[in-house]
Amino acid sequence: MPAKRLETNVRYRPGRAVVIDLSGEIDGFAREALNTAYDEAEKGDPGVILLDFGGVGYINSSGIALIVGVLARARASKRRLLACGLSEHYEEIFRITRLSDFVSVFEDEESALAGAAKNRPAKKEDWTCHKHR
Repeated sequence: MPAKRLETNVRYRPGRAVVIDLSGEIDGFAREALNTAYDEAEKGDPGVILLDFGGVGYINSSGIALIVGVLARARASKRRLLACGLSEHYEEIFRITRLSDFVSVFEDEESALAGAAKNRPAKKEDWTCHKHR
């Protein structure tokens, strides 16, 4: 059975977050698709980016490394990175690799966005990222 390349869809949730829907496999071949989607998500300068893994059937160690790279980009730009839709197996992988220490994992998109809103800083300027020159 041939590998299913990663496909992404970027959705903007006004006033809430940017959601990146992921489907297919996250492996070494997913680098370009994942980085392109993240670049698109950052254009709106959101405080939160949610990775929706609901359509992902496979993640290997190279894929975990790509997710860590996205996490590093999010942290560098002071954005919160959330995840939802992970299977039990991949939730366990996130725990074992300690990714879940840095990426809050939720069951679904609505609970993730509710959780993000609950933990939002009081002042909007603290919530969004400012570009510095």
